[in-house]
Amino acid sequence: MKVYTAENIRNIIFLSHYGAGKTSITETMLFNSGSTKRLGNVTEGTTVSDYDPSEVEHNMSVGLSILPLEWKGTKINLLDAPGYADFLGEVKSAMRVSTGSVIVIDAISGLEVGTEKVWEYTELDNLPKLIVINKLDRENTDFAGSVEIIKTKFGAKCLPVQLPIGVGGEFKGIIDLITMRGFEGTNSTEIDIPESLLEQAQSFREKLVEAAVEIDDELVERYLEGGDISNDEVIMAIKKSTKSGSIVPIFACSGLHNCGVNLLLNGICDYLPSSGEIDVLKTVVSGSDERSEVTPNSKLVGFVFKTTADQFTGKISYLRIYSGSINSNSQVWNPNKNITERIGQLFTLFGKNQSSVDQINAGDIGAIAKLSSTATGDTLCTQEESVVLDGIVFPEANYNMAVESKTKTDLDKIGTVLPRICEEDPSLKVQRNSETRETIMSGIGDHHLEMVKERIQRKFGVGVVLKTPKIAYKETISITTKAEHKHKKQSGGHGQFGHVLLQLEPMPRGSGFEFVNKIVGGAIPKNYIPVVEKGVTEAKAAGVLAGFPVDDVKVTLYDGSFHPVDSSDIAFKISGAQALKKGLQLGQSVLLEPVMNINVIVPNTNTGDIMGDINTKRGRVLGMEPNGENSVIQAQAPYSELIKYAIDLKSMTQGRGSFNIEFSHYDEVPQHTSKKIIDEATVEKD
Repeated sequence: MKVYTAENIRNIIFLSHYGAGKTSITETMLFNSGSTKRLGNVTEGTTVSDYDPSEVEHNMSVGLSILPLEWKGTKINLLDAPGYADFLGEVKSAMRVSTGSVIVIDAISGLEVGTEKVWEYTELDNLPKLIVINKLDRENTDFAGSVEIIKTKFGAKCLPVQLPIGVGGEFKGIIDLITMRGFEGTNSTEIDIPESLLEQAQSFREKLVEAAVEIDDELVERYLEGGDISNDEVIMAIKKSTKSGSIVPIFACSGLHNCGVNLLLNGICDYLPSSGEIDVLKTVVSGSDERSEVTPNSKLVGFVFKTTADQFTGKISYLRIYSGSINSNSQVWNPNKNITERIGQLFTLFGKNQSSVDQINAGDIGAIAKLSSTATGDTLCTQEESVVLDGIVFPEANYNMAVESKTKTDLDKIGTVLPRICEEDPSLKVQRNSETRETIMSGIGDHHLEMVKERIQRKFGVGVVLKTPKIAYKETISITTKAEHKHKKQSGGHGQFGHVLLQLEPMPRGSGFEFVNKIVGGAIPKNYIPVVEKGVTEAKAAGVLAGFPVDDVKVTLYDGSFHPVDSSDIAFKISGAQALKKGLQLGQSVLLEPVMNINVIVPNTNTGDIMGDINTKRGRVLGMEPNGENSVIQAQAPYSELIKYAIDLKSMTQGRGSFNIEFSHYDEVPQHTSKKIIDEATVEKD
């Protein structure tokens, strides 16, 4: 592949709801451009894009694939991102380095929730986009009807630049509304527009040209005066409008039957901006609050947007070069880590295949092997002109599971494997819960974590099990009480004697545990006070109800007695522990559970269902605020009721809802629920 300048490079992300057929389209593009000699198939697991064993097994994209091709003097880096919502982290990574997007819509299923979500993402990022209505070869498709649905949802700016010739089994070609010519078959053979479609095509073309010329005052004036607008001028006007977001061109095709795919490639080249046409990039000057301008002709500025662990090559960092160039066997500066990185061999990527190159230039995408400290979201530049690009905002990891090793051998390895998996997938979080003594893995959804589990086994040979996390319950007392314990044992020779009197008082929620010494007059010698406290502290770790730690209690050591010969550290430690246990039983101990603050963002149509569901989860709604077509619901609910909330919310809103959650406070568990927890803990202990 020859060297291209930024003006002739396009980094295009393909987005869709799961199953809309974007991988089939990209596979056909590779075949038509000559990048592959054989047309792969998703069902058969032979596509260039879905090369991971998990993708082949499940017939779905799980990770981001880079698929470069050449088309009419342009290098197009196709970024095939997963359509399933659980792999949103991969989408966010790819969008960060894309110059444009193609949103694929299933002609039969229409606008699905995944389509709506990726539209929102492109709007937030001001990413120019094309829409392609795919699978027009299927029965019961209606292109014009689909266009109206798209315009109703996304606005009148969504305008067809093509019309299909035939529908369903009769679909055989495309009408280009710019040239007003028809194109038939896989080779896009040029034909006259069928007479039956000519009037419809003229009507759609008129609306398209009218909208396109609005970007240019001179064209508007000429159009209103009835002057001639050339096809090249219309194309340029559509390109400017697409870049500004005032027009979203709609294409028609069947990726599986290779009809209209070449014209879509033409559209990517004609309407989406190149890497050299993007607006001036603003970056933060390292070590200051200043903003610096970066153009393709500036010194080296690159951005690492993905990291993988290859079993042969090791760590591989995917990067896009925004300005300058990067060379093999060189050095670069990482301002995020304040270190110099040694650059070894550079690669270009083609699915799972890597090709060595000496240089990667501005606008292009490539990879570096074995960077020592650089992570996803880091900038690479020169130390003389050190700048930092904005990082990637990854989705909230709200679905939690406890992760355990399958065997002792796996246990020895898991400590090094989990950080590497998180490095590959920044939307994944792993942390240790000190209270439940579990390692908690957090992801976007259940499918996300299941795929991570498979990857850990396949890539690193480590077997793990995912379990529902334990709840960090606590115990406390309801009333102030006193308790006494005398540890007295005589078995010949020195005996054991320790005598302790404690007062236990409940404290406000969140106060913790407090031990106070109020011994006066030497009732207990000073050297025994610390061991009494140690006995109390050890005993409070297990409580008396179900083995949970004690909290929000003030324990006062106020009296006791000793024996000048038989008293010892161990005797007073035992006395302190037993006195606490008696006090907890006398103090009417209760269970406490963690209560979470939760903010739920859902479509207005789902508000009532969500609020009702929160009530069934022993929660309470604190407030609700409108936010356009959505509502933001603030609520509190016990964590035990929210462990599977990511799945529940997805089901109730068909994936349109989102939420974030954080710890609020501990509160008393209702009696009927408490009994169930205690019974389960007793069975588990036995």
